[in-house]
Amino acid sequence: MFSPDILQRFLFEDNAVRGELVHLDATYRAIRDTHSYPLPVRSLLGQTLVASALLSGSIKAHDSLIVQVQASGPVHLLVAQCTSRRSLRGVARWSGAVKPGDLEALCGPGRLAITIDPGQGHDRYQGLVALSGKSIAAAIETYFAQSEQLPTRLWLACDGERAAGMLLQSLPGKRSDPDAWNRVQHLADTVTGREILELSVDELRRRLFHEEDVRVFEPERATFRCTCSRETIGAVLRSLGRAEVEEALAEQGELAVTCEFCNRRYVFDPVDVEAVFTGEAPLQAPGTRH
Repeated sequence: MFSPDILQRFLFEDNAVRGELVHLDATYRAIRDTHSYPLPVRSLLGQTLVASALLSGSIKAHDSLIVQVQASGPVHLLVAQCTSRRSLRGVARWSGAVKPGDLEALCGPGRLAITIDPGQGHDRYQGLVALSGKSIAAAIETYFAQSEQLPTRLWLACDGERAAGMLLQSLPGKRSDPDAWNRVQHLADTVTGREILELSVDELRRRLFHEEDVRVFEPERATFRCTCSRETIGAVLRSLGRAEVEEALAEQGELAVTCEFCNRRYVFDPVDVEAVFTGEAPLQAPGTRH
């Protein structure tokens, strides 16, 4: 039975190789539909979302992992975040007409950042590398080779309606078969983008690794969830300072802030702004608009 919106981890027994499969259906479409993305941007964003989900398989509880591309080409920003609970959100920014092409053509020179945010006031860990390669998968493989020195391979696919992918990673440790890492890579390289999108995670794993000794873990559901709220927007307003916020309020009569991830619109009138800075009254939900 086909099971969309799922992450499944697996391990090649006694060979220090781990794998993950991700399929995003409704989750991807919910994120895609927050903005009117051109098809090439929708595809690139979908692959980035899948990559963030795959890489999140190793983060700790309460952490989130962010994959971010900043570049100088037509697609100048890609951000995808996945939490340890497999909730995802993402956004892309582009300018002008975006023609189909590979990563180099769509983004041009730039940088790739992978950030682990433990939350709760703890310091973030971030790795940065120059953006290179013809795909998001190739760029992330380069990141792991340069920054983490951990052999990692990704296969990503998105057709604008669905997004899916696979990760294989060579772990430190002894192997019962010294050729295991090379062999599973060669097996995985036989997969097609269509198979990644159309086969369930179970079918795809069996198609590629049916002769391997694989331990399969319980699947985890993936969902779209934005962490924005009136409280978090209020905190942003406080960081700007009362004088700047009140000046904007005097000019506009009210302040409207739109979350870039989910496109939700938050409106603050003079009473709301006073509450933000004094804390004497709760922020009122009726000021939220869609």
